[in-house]
Amino acid sequence: MFEKYPFEKLNELLKDVPHPEEVLSLTIGEPQFETPKFIQDSLCKNAKYLNKYPKTAGEEVLKEAQRGFVKRRYSIELKKDELLPSFGTRELLFNFPLFLRPKKTAFPNPFYQIYEGAAIAAGSEINYMELKKENDFKNRLSQLEGDEDFIILNTPNNPTASVMSLDELSEWVEYALKNDVVILSDECYSELYIDEKPPSILEAAINVGNKNFKNILAINSISKRSSAPGLRSGFIAGDSEILKRYLSFRTYVGCASPLPLQYAAAEAWSDDEHVEPFREKYRKNFEIAKEILGVEIPKATFYIWLEVGDDIEFTKEAYKRGVKVMPGRFMGRKGAGEGYVRIALVYDEERTKKALKIIKELL
Repeated sequence: MFEKYPFEKLNELLKDVPHPEEVLSLTIGEPQFETPKFIQDSLCKNAKYLNKYPKTAGEEVLKEAQRGFVKRRYSIELKKDELLPSFGTRELLFNFPLFLRPKKTAFPNPFYQIYEGAAIAAGSEINYMELKKENDFKNRLSQLEGDEDFIILNTPNNPTASVMSLDELSEWVEYALKNDVVILSDECYSELYIDEKPPSILEAAINVGNKNFKNILAINSISKRSSAPGLRSGFIAGDSEILKRYLSFRTYVGCASPLPLQYAAAEAWSDDEHVEPFREKYRKNFEIAKEILGVEIPKATFYIWLEVGDDIEFTKEAYKRGVKVMPGRFMGRKGAGEGYVRIALVYDEERTKKALKIIKELL
């Protein structure tokens, strides 16, 4: 029913491969930099609220902070019923399709594994829309089969690091309106940009006159933005009619965030200055990658989608030399991702240089 998770497949692949004692793991999209102190201090200060049940709908202080982020970042003033906080975005990506019960779902291929797992759990047929060099690793309307009632987009993209433009996203919004299709845009890497800020599908909705975000939803997370994946703070924003019904569904799911986490997350969502040092670290890592590997610097994320030939053999050889990468085929279906590896540049400069020099020797 469910495919093995990519990391489980990777562990099986490498279990008998000899390797040095120290291995640099570039496989997981988990920031390795310390969470800012003001966020940690808020968590400690509010630990006393562990004696209270959190609301499914989230505390107003958190919702205000998240709407404030959207206003500052996208110049969009969301109404109160146009945003719901979540316990990270992984739970959203899994349980939203269970709520929606689509007959057919389309999403990028390769992809974040939860997209497929949720579709399977919801009993939905799947259209795997391949991301490849020929389409600049961006999904096009021509990839649709015409009978989908739910579409997931992912920009900035994991694993390929591609970024869709406002015009490209606007085409998808127009399609959703014309064909009464729900589109969910996963934008969790939106704040890890190099220079130009990536657009949101919410901006695209406004751009085509869909001011009420009909059929359009965006999700975002604090995990990458604030180097705080342990806070499990995300949100879903957009179509208020869908969100009202989804909130009722969430009451039964039991995924409300503990109050100390909500208060700390509110502090993080309300502050923009602490994010720039993280962006600068990733910029420097990309510059190192360009210098050592000769790759182009992507517009956002902290990933390199590196073409290597045989991704399985490359992964094993890299592991023998002390570097762990993710084979592209483990993140895709029907051959998508083969020939590539995903490299997460989540370490400091010194370890990044060491790992990339080993990869360079293998290319």
